[in-house]
Amino acid sequence: MMQWGVKKVVGGLGLLALSACAPTIAPQATTPSAQRPQTRVAPPPPAVIVAPKSDSEVDALRLYYQRLQNDLNTRGLLRLDGGGPDTPFTDTQLARNFVRIALFDEYVSDGLDLRASPTASNLRRWEKPVRMSVEFGDQVPATQRAKDRAEVDAYAKRLSRVTGLPITMTDNAPNYHVLFMGENDRRASEARLREIVPGIAPSSLRAIINLPRDQLCIVVAFSEPGKSEYVKAVAVIRDEHPDLLRKSCIHEELAQGLGLANDSPAARPSIFNDDEEFGLLTTHDELLLKMLYDRRLQSGMTPEQAAPIAQIIATEMTGGGAS
Repeated sequence: MMQWGVKKVVGGLGLLALSACAPTIAPQATTPSAQRPQTRVAPPPPAVIVAPKSDSEVDALRLYYQRLQNDLNTRGLLRLDGGGPDTPFTDTQLARNFVRIALFDEYVSDGLDLRASPTASNLRRWEKPVRMSVEFGDQVPATQRAKDRAEVDAYAKRLSRVTGLPITMTDNAPNYHVLFMGENDRRASEARLREIVPGIAPSSLRAIINLPRDQLCIVVAFSEPGKSEYVKAVAVIRDEHPDLLRKSCIHEELAQGLGLANDSPAARPSIFNDDEEFGLLTTHDELLLKMLYDRRLQSGMTPEQAAPIAQIIATEMTGGGAS
């Protein structure tokens, strides 16, 4: 069984954004069979036990998210335009936003849970092709499944064009799992999560299964112990969301799972910002993704190593002025 080091947990749309780095899980030492202790060790109990919600509670949750979407729209938030003349940014702003979003974590794990502790991190990204699959909980109706699958497929193609990273939709040995789950689907997902990520840390399980109401969606990406390259990711999107919140979660979580782990209040126009001004990936965010996968940057770089290179790339992208 491969052991995994949890590298980040990211929550979406700014209502509660998580970005965490947990201690690596050390592989267990093996002992020749003749020398192994004869005492039997009981398997650990389930990390998370959560009671299902009633139908009325789930209906109330759907109503809550519909009202939330309506309120955000009324206030002119969740913009779909990707930025324009009212949201200029310079090469210096772009480079600073990149460092803050790609090279910092917002939360860290204490073993069982996550706690706020903004922390510098190393640059993390995928170095091998992404094989993305879509799964659905039992509560997700067939008509909605077709829409979600088409939305993820189209967005995966866009992310691949922007980054240059091969991203394909497949159910053959996927390494990026996108799970659409109703409230009770997610609460009963521990066995499936352990199957997808053997050795998954309790803090990651709890972050997904105990997802609080004000956290709209979540992605967890993993690397092998001692490395910065991502090799697996799990994104979870609530089935209770109306269309725009659902699409916003797809845009933010799938992009953050490629390596843009943090949020920044200075980033604009951007979905990597807690203000919910923008609902979908912006032109600014596409540039961040291009920077992340520029071969002049390398996985494992520190903020100090990456910052001057990021400035060079940002200047090239914007022509040295405002964009």
